Amino acid sequence: MIVAPGSTIGILGGGQLGRMLAIAAAQLGYRVHIYAPEPSGPANDVCSLWVRGAWEDETALTRFADTVDVITYEFENIPVAPLARLGQHLRPTAQALAIAQDRLTEKNFIVERGGRTAPFRRVDTRDDLDQALVEISAPAILKTRRFGYDGKGQRRITSLADGDSAWAAIAGQAAILEGYVDFAHEFSVLLCRTADGETRSWDPPDNVHLGGILASSTVPAPATVIGQFAEARALAVSIAEALDYVGVLACEFFAGADGPVFNEMAPRVHNSGHWTIEGARTSQFENHIRAICGLPLGATDLAAGGVVMTNLIGEAAHGWPDILADDHAHLHLYGKDTPRPGRKMGHVTRLTF
Repeated sequence: MIVAPGSTIGILGGGQLGRMLAIAAAQLGYRVHIYAPEPSGPANDVCSLWVRGAWEDETALTRFADTVDVITYEFENIPVAPLARLGQHLRPTAQALAIAQDRLTEKNFIVERGGRTAPFRRVDTRDDLDQALVEISAPAILKTRRFGYDGKGQRRITSLADGDSAWAAIAGQAAILEGYVDFAHEFSVLLCRTADGETRSWDPPDNVHLGGILASSTVPAPATVIGQFAEARALAVSIAEALDYVGVLACEFFAGADGPVFNEMAPRVHNSGHWTIEGARTSQFENHIRAICGLPLGATDLAAGGVVMTNLIGEAAHGWPDILADDHAHLHLYGKDTPRPGRKMGHVTRLTF
């Protein structure tokens, strides 16, 4: 299916990723309509139409689908069942969402693909947590199975005595316990796949997280990451093929002593790929639009000798005057009104030649 420029793309979700997708779409001659439960959001500034509706409202979703030519999403915490009505309009598939939304399902899926993960156990009850701690031992991380991102829904356990406080911290939700992974770096594979199976990937960024939130992504990555990239990329390709995936897929890894250790996947464009806007010949956002519309993918090689992307979290966005005074900086502000701790307000990318 080719969706020609001049057509309309529907995006589920109106956050900053939707904003950057809409900008990329406009550069290729597409209009963008947003569907989201909120009255507005960062993408509202750059879309042709904002449709407010509940994720569970199948009638409203169907009506929205009738006004656009293809639909994608910028946010993975969307109920999957109502999306069944969208059928072939939806790229990537709802199956990719379903897997990424549940950490246990995701981990089992990766193991089936031959991927390496941290040791993990299913935790449905407080007794399950005690048993998992006996089997995995501490240190470990208790993570809710659903709706956790940017460090939310997680609690680190340093000893067996932390079980009660960790269980209370996640309010007794269904969870998994992950064992500690000794790693040198965190990195991601950013892969784009077309409907006919063509894949392209960007150089792997070295990612640094603070408080569970991505702080920076640097390319080129250290030699340790480069040495593990081929194996990690092969797993990402296997995931994409198994899901008949169309668009950008992000897979996060730890560079472990025995090779890449899969952490999690995001079936969408990803924060660790923001550097590609200025740092690659074709950004993740443009290639995602190209893929879902059936267009040829663009080249993904570096456009500079090196790139560093730094997130602007909370009050850091107020430093925009100094950033704009830096000849090497490219500033992206997301149009959010109120900075608060942990909130991504924008990012800045710096290139070296």
